[in-house]
Amino acid sequence: MEMMGMEIERILENPFNTAIVIISVSSMVFIILLGKSFVNRGVKMSVSSDVPSVPRVPGLPLLGNLLQLKEKKPYKTFTKWSEVYGPIYSIQLGSSHLIVLNNSNVAKEAMVTRFSSISTRKLSNALTILTYDKCMVATSDYNEFHKTVKKYIMTYLLGSNAQKRNRNIRETMLENVVCCFNAHIKHNPLQAVNFRKIFESELFGLALKQAIGRDVQSLYVEELGTTLTRNEIFHILVLDMMEGAIEVDWRDFFPYLKWVPNNKVEANIRKLDFRRFAVMKTLIKEHKKQNEGKKEMNSYLDFLLSEVNTMTENQLAMLLWEPIIESSDTTLISTEWALFELAKDPARQDRLYQEIQTVCGSDRITEDHLSQLPYLSAVFHETLRKHSPVPIIPIRYVHEDTQIGGYNIPAGTEIIVNLYGCNRDSNQWENSEEWIPERFLDNRYDPHDIYKTMAFGAGKRICAGALQAMLISCTSIGRLVQEFEWRLEAGQEEDIDTVGLTTHKLHPLHAILRTRCQL
Repeated sequence: MEMMGMEIERILENPFNTAIVIISVSSMVFIILLGKSFVNRGVKMSVSSDVPSVPRVPGLPLLGNLLQLKEKKPYKTFTKWSEVYGPIYSIQLGSSHLIVLNNSNVAKEAMVTRFSSISTRKLSNALTILTYDKCMVATSDYNEFHKTVKKYIMTYLLGSNAQKRNRNIRETMLENVVCCFNAHIKHNPLQAVNFRKIFESELFGLALKQAIGRDVQSLYVEELGTTLTRNEIFHILVLDMMEGAIEVDWRDFFPYLKWVPNNKVEANIRKLDFRRFAVMKTLIKEHKKQNEGKKEMNSYLDFLLSEVNTMTENQLAMLLWEPIIESSDTTLISTEWALFELAKDPARQDRLYQEIQTVCGSDRITEDHLSQLPYLSAVFHETLRKHSPVPIIPIRYVHEDTQIGGYNIPAGTEIIVNLYGCNRDSNQWENSEEWIPERFLDNRYDPHDIYKTMAFGAGKRICAGALQAMLISCTSIGRLVQEFEWRLEAGQEEDIDTVGLTTHKLHPLHAILRTRCQL
């Protein structure tokens, strides 16, 4: 059996080449899978016969539509299928039956109206390990644990009162970014600046200050037997985790074949998990030692330690790690793409600059000015629409028969919300492939509504960090356009490739900066 597992693992270097695995396993597995298929058909028959079933994308026996998604950008394939099969259709991925939602109306119906029927998360093998089996606000089921930990994070970090309390951290971060860009212009005026290298580092510093009360330049981790630099800590806590989260394990699509080993993939995920926990536990241990006897709360960790008495060490580490990775990554994506689009479009960049000048004059833009800058808001929301930081909302499991978009959705189905497709629906968005901020100046959009594009989700599972993301990204975009003129390095106009399953820009933004004026 071990030799067979090693051979299958060798063949499956391409995780979607699952056909070879099916041929290799015993006939008994075929019977089980086929039996599962007949059971599913029986479940479908149990719902109302007066309501039509969801249109189905044709696929192969047993494999379903797996091989049609091998290009590693499934959200693009889902969007193309919506043009043929409509905004809601079903696909088969191995033994998993999924409903794909591709416009805002059916997505909102699922996430708001039918929420009670589909509030359970379905995670991949990699995410199950990396989230400590849903021990995160973003990935947990909607239960008492979720409600409790969401209350924690909103109270101290992400709610409106917490945002006011932490404003000085955000302002310091932005000043550091501006100083770095000014230093670059002074010493290398003709050389393009790597936006991501600077902004990403400062975002990570902000995340650490909010989480543990201080930035960290180095850390000795006993379990790893080494002293880590700040950059190595960032890789372990953020970059490695993002890579691991999109790791594809073919067994996710065939639960009945979990007995077939896939040691290479799982060993890599567990290694990333071990390193992450080793760093988090060391940060917590050092914090406790440095703050022993102190009663004031200067960080989210202080708040958690004062509120939580029953959580395990691993659960505490997960709750602390979640805002670090989420603050360090998703805000970067929207800010980098916005500046890319502005650098690519001098006319719209000048329009934004003129709006800022009219409102702020000789004053530096701050969060207090945001409500007076409708075009800046439009730039932000149009960037979220075209470059949503999360193109696909994590799968949810339907635990009772329901209906969405006028179709029967039987229990046992899984739901995928394709935000990429929702934000390119030609019935809602004219010229959807183009970046046109002016569309959000239309009177039909409430200027104070930060959920125009579904980028932050909807309903009870709406993104907890939406307000902070908007404050950081909008203020950063405004300030960087106010102080610098942005132009793309030659040849970057069409550099729009993304990383794997994400919309993270594959290559960092390199821009030529010119100081506008001294404020």
